[in-house]
Amino acid sequence: MTTPIVLQKIVFPSSSDPDVAPLYVDPDEWTQIITPGQQPAGRRGPRTLPSEQPLRLTHHNVTPMLDGRRGLKPGLDKRVSLGTYFNAFPASYWRRWTSLTGVRLSISTTGPGDIIVYRSNARGVIQVVDSAHVEEAGTVDFDLGFEYFIDGGWYWFDLVSRGEDFALTNAEWQAPPSDAPAPPARSLTIAITTLNRTAYCLELLATIATDADVLTGLDQIIVVDQGTDKIREHARYAEVDAALGGRLRVIDQVNAGGSGGFSRGMLETVAAGTSDYVMLLDDDVVAEPESIRRALAFASLCTEPTIVGGHMFDMFDKTKLHAFAESIDTWNFMWGPITPSRHDFTASNLRQTTWLHQRNDVAYNGWWMSLIPVEVIREVGLSLPVFIKWDDAEFSLRASERGYSTVSLPGAAVWHVSWVDKDDSRDWQAFYHARNRLVAALLHSPHAKGGRLTLSNLASDVRHLLTMDYYTVKLRQLAYESVVAGPDSLHPELTSRLPAIRSIAGDYPESTLIKDLGRFGRFPMTNLAGSDEPRPSGRKLYSFLIKNFVRHGLTHPHPGSTDRPDTHLPRTAPWWTVPDKDSVVITNAEGSGVTWHIRDRAMFRSLLRSSLTHNLRFRRQWSALSEKYRASQHDLTSMESWTSTLGLEPGTGTRSAAPVTDALPARE
Repeated sequence: MTTPIVLQKIVFPSSSDPDVAPLYVDPDEWTQIITPGQQPAGRRGPRTLPSEQPLRLTHHNVTPMLDGRRGLKPGLDKRVSLGTYFNAFPASYWRRWTSLTGVRLSISTTGPGDIIVYRSNARGVIQVVDSAHVEEAGTVDFDLGFEYFIDGGWYWFDLVSRGEDFALTNAEWQAPPSDAPAPPARSLTIAITTLNRTAYCLELLATIATDADVLTGLDQIIVVDQGTDKIREHARYAEVDAALGGRLRVIDQVNAGGSGGFSRGMLETVAAGTSDYVMLLDDDVVAEPESIRRALAFASLCTEPTIVGGHMFDMFDKTKLHAFAESIDTWNFMWGPITPSRHDFTASNLRQTTWLHQRNDVAYNGWWMSLIPVEVIREVGLSLPVFIKWDDAEFSLRASERGYSTVSLPGAAVWHVSWVDKDDSRDWQAFYHARNRLVAALLHSPHAKGGRLTLSNLASDVRHLLTMDYYTVKLRQLAYESVVAGPDSLHPELTSRLPAIRSIAGDYPESTLIKDLGRFGRFPMTNLAGSDEPRPSGRKLYSFLIKNFVRHGLTHPHPGSTDRPDTHLPRTAPWWTVPDKDSVVITNAEGSGVTWHIRDRAMFRSLLRSSLTHNLRFRRQWSALSEKYRASQHDLTSMESWTSTLGLEPGTGTRSAAPVTDALPARE
């Protein structure tokens, strides 16, 4: 008898953390929210959610039900659904991208109970597919086809106990025997880039080491350590290294950003020649190990080489799905979600959330978790040398132009710090946001003169100028200059640009985070007035801009504006309530301090003139610049160029005698 190909294992949380339980198991206890005069519907079970009759999950500790990572015991006369993010089967994705024609659901139980199998379609309509009653220990198989999953839909099952000793001991979604012969076993290298997040990184490695199924398909884990807090010097390193059974390889390297660290991981994987895939993982994520195995299984069965990405949940709000499907608006050339962001599974479970049942095809997947076939890397190259930002999106766009797709696979995910408490478009990262967006557009925009991108850039510059974010605008101007300098500047800037950016921050008061509000003496009361003012639009927008251009560019701020702020605005204050101030502190995104914004007439005029000049130049020179960058694309991303930039011996992946930088030479 041949060993079945396991597509997904039914798994449960390894800890008693109640926050993640709703992603694995649904106790099926949902309480209807009744509005005055409304009659309760009395609904229970896997139904769709009428918008006028919302349901809310009754918080419920499911930990006593769980028996390790694979088992569950509902208790007498209890119903439990596995129609959850991690345990339902996203049939439409397997139908669209793989060679399978169906799936076998194999369930092992003990004691008396019922098993009910459901499916949904792309509209979220749910139907019973099959069921079985069991009395004693044994395994039940359900062979399920993919005929009705073109646009979307999932399979899942519910358990209903008929006795105190009814329990799930094991369940798997398997490739059906009819789809034999089995594909050859494929292997994986995981590449992690870390920068002084040693404890996070070691915890991630330790989590991977706990799953024997993941280790079976894993050749090695490459950690590219680009920081000063070295992972090999941590007290826990020896323990984690031993747990991984010789698979861990740490490489010390100059800080070349995420693009440099991940390119090194790709480069080493290709040079080793033992893995079919490399999976890029951020260093500060919490991973569900089964996700790694699922991504490898999915990629191995894809009909064409495919980039397989995982979703992102919020590290500190663990049932919030922060990123599900993302694409590029090519007219504005901006990334963004094409599905609702920050969906909370405790407010609406998988079965009740209609949009989750549609199959969503994406343009790219974030490199918090992304599996890339080695053959794709050989053909399209490594990352752009852009340090951070846009490297993941640009790689998928480049691969797509060669016929390779990216899939964001439901049921494969990590927890990562979300951007809810960040605004990295205003700090030193503003340079990389602006420059790399332009570079990616010059390489891939299908529109003449870049579509609306230059107007979008000008609008962003104006907004930051009117809110007195002069440091941000200065960095954006430096980004424009870097792009105009041409593609040959990208590799040399990889390790030199960040120190240069930070060196000028002191010239701009708003770049400094102030945590001690007492420094201002009797601090002015927080001013919430105007926070509900509507965004100016139409003729009012033109009037708003003219008035504030005159004010910011021609009139002097009041004499005391540099002594202390006039008022304190909360982070929630809309940006258009700021321009009528001369001196204001604004709470930062995470609420840990404030930034002080002081109006400067000369700086406003200088930066506005520079912004207009640069954006008009991009419009005029777009075709020539685009042609230049596209002609250099191969050299920018080739293994030979990265080998030279990282100071490696050609074709070996090892250090050459020439140092990358005197500050932190790469070494193995």
